[in-house]
Amino acid sequence: MRELDVRVIRANSPEAKGRVERLFGTLQDRMVKEIRLADIKTRDSANRFICEEYVPDHNTKFGVPAKKTGDAHRPLSDNLRARLPSIFSVQSKRKVNNDYTIQFKTCWFQLEAEQEIAVYKRDEVIVEERLDDTVRIRLKDSYLRYRMLPKRPKPVRVPVPALTRQKPDWKPPADHPWRKQFFNKKSPDENNDNTYIQTT
Repeated sequence: MRELDVRVIRANSPEAKGRVERLFGTLQDRMVKEIRLADIKTRDSANRFICEEYVPDHNTKFGVPAKKTGDAHRPLSDNLRARLPSIFSVQSKRKVNNDYTIQFKTCWFQLEAEQEIAVYKRDEVIVEERLDDTVRIRLKDSYLRYRMLPKRPKPVRVPVPALTRQKPDWKPPADHPWRKQFFNKKSPDENNDNTYIQTT
């Protein structure tokens, strides 16, 4: 809610809590009886009854007109709109291993040798599982380039102090994951700085 800039107003007063409790009591008592009187036996028919009959009738009897009319929603800024996929993702913390790999669940990700932000061994990153079944890896406010490995990599000493925009001088051995032919999945867009993969 904080990322969405939404302030939660809780019902802390006894009067407000009483109204909420009375509403719950009404729904738990009256709605169950109404469903029984309508001789409803299935979940689908109960949902239709609630949406088409019970809720309109309940609002007619107990609804109170608002003091002010109109839409009170704030417009969504372009910056916040662009961040929605990240905000609504499942986020997990992970550490960058000494060979610049990251383990997440049963998957292994190899960070690419060139990054827009300096990445050090043991840095803490955020793995985002997004609603469109993609995965992004974020360090601070930057997304890292990476590839998914076909299996757990062999332990290897990588004498590179940090990944930066400059290509490391170190030449990886022929079987190192930085040799692109060993990646089993490529980014959908090779020119996209924010590399991602499908998880399904």
